[in-house]
Amino acid sequence: MGKKRIIEKESAAEASGAEKDKNQASTGRKVGIVEKGRVYIQASYNNTLISLTDDNGNLLAQSSAGSLGFKGPRKATPYAANRIIETLGEKIRKVGLRNVTVFVKGIGSGREAAVRALVGQGLNITSIKDITPIPHNGPKSPKPRRV
Repeated sequence: MGKKRIIEKESAAEASGAEKDKNQASTGRKVGIVEKGRVYIQASYNNTLISLTDDNGNLLAQSSAGSLGFKGPRKATPYAANRIIETLGEKIRKVGLRNVTVFVKGIGSGREAAVRALVGQGLNITSIKDITPIPHNGPKSPKPRRV
């Protein structure tokens, strides 16, 4: 059947000290209140993904339309983007985020709805930047056909 493990109980002081060190080591920073952050919105034809980071790029929260139970073409709708921001709003309040810079990527229909929902959550948007990749010259054209 396998070896049975025996877990030894630690004192409360040691456990809280180890837990603090574990949180600090895994995230690379102390968990606390973050005033400024970044919101990355990736809106494609098939899905909408939203990530919330601090100024250093450490991920604070993320959500997507698929994780909320939307399926198929409903994942890329403005309503789904609105619901994603609502679920992230609870996490935003816990962290204490107030000012955000928004980076929008993609051409889906949830772009504007997500930004409007951020304003509805009471966040101050300092800037909005579009980081959608645009081809500048495209691939090499095919050779002419020889008949």
